[in-house]
Amino acid sequence: MKKDKAVIYWLLSGCVLVFIMVVVGGITRLTNSGLSMTDWHLVTDTFPPMSDAKWVQAFEEYKKFPEYQKINIHNDFQLDDYKFIYFWEWFHRFIGRIIGLVFIIPFVYFLLKKRIDKATLNKCFVLLGMGALQGFFGWFMVKSGLVDNPDVSHFRLALHLTFAFITFAYTLWVALDLIYPERKEVIVPLKKVARVTLAFLVLQIIYGGFVAGLNAGLIHNHWPLMSDGQFFHDSITLEYDSWLLRLTEGKSGVQFVHRTMAYVVVGLILYLYFSSKKYALSAQQKNGLNALVVLVFIQFALGVFTLLYGVPLWLGLTHQVVAFFLLTAMTYTLHRLSK
Repeated sequence: MKKDKAVIYWLLSGCVLVFIMVVVGGITRLTNSGLSMTDWHLVTDTFPPMSDAKWVQAFEEYKKFPEYQKINIHNDFQLDDYKFIYFWEWFHRFIGRIIGLVFIIPFVYFLLKKRIDKATLNKCFVLLGMGALQGFFGWFMVKSGLVDNPDVSHFRLALHLTFAFITFAYTLWVALDLIYPERKEVIVPLKKVARVTLAFLVLQIIYGGFVAGLNAGLIHNHWPLMSDGQFFHDSITLEYDSWLLRLTEGKSGVQFVHRTMAYVVVGLILYLYFSSKKYALSAQQKNGLNALVVLVFIQFALGVFTLLYGVPLWLGLTHQVVAFFLLTAMTYTLHRLSK
C-alpha cells in the first residue's frame, strides 16, 4: 500500500494537539483553574467574555459555587484573579474544539476523496468516538466540583487524564501503521514484556491522576523514605479501614502506590532493554528501547524532585510532559516490536 503522507501528517497533527491540550490541562489543574467556567455551552463559550459587563456577570455566577464560597472568598479573590483562572479553563476547552475541527474536516475530505483504506477508516471511527467520549469525561469531571465539594473527584480527573493519554497513544499507533506498512517477524518474548510494561505505565499514569486530584504530592515530601524514616508510612493505615480505600482514596496510600510503582516501571523497562540484547534488532527497535531507558530515568528523577520541592507548578508540569514522552516512546517501541 502506498503511503499517503497527507493522512499521516493529519494524524500526527492530532497527536501534537492532544499533547498541547494535556499540557494546558496540567496548567489548569496546577493553577486550580478547572472550576472557573461553571457551565458548558458549545457555541457561546467559544470566546471569553468580550466586555466588562460580561466579565462581571461571569464572576457573579462563579460566586454561587463551592470553590468561591468555601475557598476563594477568604483569599481576597478579585475579578482579575478570576480572569486568570478563567483563561486557562477556557483555553483548555478551546483547544478541544480545535482538535474536533482538525479531525472532522480533513476526515470528511479524505473520506470523499477515498484516500483512507477500510482498516484505517474503522480506526478513525474509533478515534472519533474516543474524542467525543473525552469531551464527556471533561464535563463529567468538572461537574463533580460544582455541587458540594470545591474540588473535582480524583477518580474522574484520573479518568479524564488517562483517557487523553490513551487517545494520543491510539492516534499515534494508527499513524505508525501507515508510516510502517510493511510486516516483519515478531519477537514474541519482547512483545509480551512490552505489553506488560505498557499496562503498568498506564496504571502509573492513573495513579498520577489520583495524586494530582487528591493533592497527595503535598505530603510526605521526602525520598527515598516517605517520612519519619518509614518506607510504608503509618498514616496509610489510619486514613481508612478498607485496604481498597486506603490505596485509592487515602492521600498517603495513593502517594505510596505511585512512588512505589515508579520502581516497577523502571525495572520493567530495564528488563525489556537488557532482554532485547539477545536478539537482532532493527535500528527502529533499538532507538525505541534507548529512548525508553533515557526517558524513564528522567521521569523518575523529575518525580523525586517534584515531591521533594512540594509540587511547584513548573516541576509538576514537566513531570506530566515527560510522562507523555515516555508513553510516546513506549507506544512506538511496542509498535516496532509487534509489527
